[in-house]
Parts: sequence; structure tokens; C-alpha cells
Amino acid sequence: MANTACFIIVGRNDIPIYEAEVGSAPKREDAAQLHQFILHAALDVVQDLAWTTSAMFLKSVDRFNDLVVSVYVTAGHILFFSIS
Repeated sequence: MANTACFIIVGRNDIPIYEAEVGSAPKREDAAQLHQFILHAALDVVQDLAWTTSAMFLKSVDRFNDLVVSVYVTAGHILFFSIS
């Protein structure tokens, strides 16, 4: 999964709006479940960081094995997650 990335948009009340997997590596069967697991774990971290910082881009908020989670938080509290 080193050459794949997942992009997820999460709306208010932690409701996923959009999810896309991009990359050149072959898809694994458990990739979707793994990305959901990482997303839910990172949501807790982002909820705490969003209220303590004025930055909109939160680089490297969480890690799982070789995957890094980055988040862009909009003014309307829409979250753009990148898992790569």
C-alpha cells in the first residue's frame, strides 16, 4: 500500500461524504476497512486539535504502520482527510 492514498471528506457530526482511493499499487481486499479504521482513530485526534489551534492544515495528525494521516479543516468544520 505504499503507492496508494485515500482521500476522505467528512462532514459535520462525523458523517463521511466522499471517499476515493488513488494510486498505482494493486488494491487489497482489506484496504477499505483499514482506511475506515484509521479514519475513526484519527477523528478523535482531529476533534481535540481543531479547537486548540488556529491552523487549518494539520499535518501528520496520526500514524498507523507506514500510513500517515493529514487533515485540512475548513471554517465550516468540514474535514478533508488524506491517508497515504
